[in-house]
Amino acid sequence: MRKLSYALPVAALLALTTALTTGAAPGPARVSTAFTLPGAKVYPEGIAADARTGTVYVGSYADGTVYRARPGARTAEVFLPAGTDGRHTANGLRVDARGRLWVTDSTVGVSVYDQATGTRLAHFEADPATPHFINDLTITPDGTAYLTDSVRAVVYRVTPAQLRAGSGTLAVGYDLSRQVTPPPPGKFTLNGITSDAAGRYLLAVDMTAGELHRVDLATGALSRVTLTGGDLKAADGLDFSPGGTLRAAHNITNTLTRWQLTPDGTRARLLHTLTDPSLQIPTTLSHTPTRTLVVRSQFDKNGPLTPSTGTPTTFTVASVRGL
Repeated sequence: MRKLSYALPVAALLALTTALTTGAAPGPARVSTAFTLPGAKVYPEGIAADARTGTVYVGSYADGTVYRARPGARTAEVFLPAGTDGRHTANGLRVDARGRLWVTDSTVGVSVYDQATGTRLAHFEADPATPHFINDLTITPDGTAYLTDSVRAVVYRVTPAQLRAGSGTLAVGYDLSRQVTPPPPGKFTLNGITSDAAGRYLLAVDMTAGELHRVDLATGALSRVTLTGGDLKAADGLDFSPGGTLRAAHNITNTLTRWQLTPDGTRARLLHTLTDPSLQIPTTLSHTPTRTLVVRSQFDKNGPLTPSTGTPTTFTVASVRGL
């Protein structure tokens, strides 16, 4: 998500969360804790799994710390400390085909790191004179990265050639500002973004309107995906598996959904919904062959959107089986 719905007053956010979870029957007994994130004010937001090694990275929205959980670990360790390279937040995370870790900072841009050493290899920044909120990212098979801007409703693009250059200004690849449903004042639009395995198209969710947008990478054509059986309101992070399975984390409703897309990515049908308060405001997810890892942001508890009560909070990543 890269943060709930920032324009909602705290009281309204909590009321909405309560209304959507109170009285709902608990989901099946398949939500457990995968590992713990050390720290009293983590408020995690993004996640990335390295399919080659099984290592998982989680980013803190509160201060930009990036955590690393090695296979089998019950507690993650700090990989990139808060403030590394001037980073204030760690929203979208991805590991590319060459094993490099990409981390977005909502206020600045995106940085690329060596997993072995933690050395920053490249960085790209948004124009500071233009209002922006760099949110999530995806990387296509050709090595191109695409990033959403939740304020401008654009998708930035970083090509392999730009990555080799090492630094630069984030350039807009696709402008969806006229494609999205006009949001209420102060509300975000684009949030999670993913791409199909062949790199033919992008899918970006509008968390306010609950719509899914498709970008054809061959032609640049923009369209809305036809959704059947539900919508994607409050949808934050997306995960797209081979075979056309799309999973979404809906933050303030404590919900996960699974959709089946047509081969061309133009239509999606809702297959399964899991709503469970133990998801604790899920912001994104990463599906593995055996489970789905879900970030429990807890943004409603002494977090960036709420006043502190001084009560310590334990931060974790959930494991969900059967989604």
